[in-house]
Amino acid sequence: MDCRTAQDTLPLYFDGELDRAASREFETHLDTCADCRAALIELDALRTTLRRDAPRHAAPELLRKRIEKLAGAQLDVQAPASARRAAAHPPRWLAYAASTVLAFAAGGMAVSLWNSTNRNAESTQASASAQLARDLFASHWRALAATSPVDVISTDRHTVKPWFEGKIGIAPAVHDFAEQGFALVGGRIDYAGNLRVPALVYRHGQHLIDVFVLPDSATLPGDALRQTGYRIEAVRLGGQNAAIVSDMDPAELAHFVQLLAATK
Repeated sequence: MDCRTAQDTLPLYFDGELDRAASREFETHLDTCADCRAALIELDALRTTLRRDAPRHAAPELLRKRIEKLAGAQLDVQAPASARRAAAHPPRWLAYAASTVLAFAAGGMAVSLWNSTNRNAESTQASASAQLARDLFASHWRALAATSPVDVISTDRHTVKPWFEGKIGIAPAVHDFAEQGFALVGGRIDYAGNLRVPALVYRHGQHLIDVFVLPDSATLPGDALRQTGYRIEAVRLGGQNAAIVSDMDPAELAHFVQLLAATK
């Protein structure tokens, strides 16, 4: 693949729209092309900046109430005088019926509002979870395209863990599983949206594995997360939430999940 083709392919790769074979071809080109790696990193940085700094304006809740109030006042002004007098002194049976209808309507509106609020909260949480998953994929691909996927290179967990201390709130639990075929390569500090998170890097054969250690508030979608041959798997690492990102096959990934889950 030449640079001109890679430039056309880059947006598709960045958005996860390529199949696995095309992704591999593009990544092979990235291994030997510093310009295309830089373009990919700049594109990801631009998206992160836009998400973080772009202004967002929500319409105030009082706006709807004011519009309804003005509309009601306008209808009242346009009503005939006889109708306004009748409305001012309704028969008792009509007032009772109206109060009953209003009571049922108020109850229905309260239930509807409660359901709507719950749906909105669930939708917001689902959107945040999906965005976190996309950010983790992007961070993993950015690391694959970079000159080095780690900031600290070491197979010694006693070197990697202290490196995180002082750079991030809570240093992650670090373990090496070289004897089981999953060698510790090192670690780095990465970003998932606005979250600054530690990432532990392992290698299994030709597969590079990122383990992102996440705060308890971060949640991933419940469904299986796959994109262009890569997969995210949630796991607990030493009592902390974590997410594995790799292109290992399901059996290899399941073995690695068991190793991480067994750590203390």
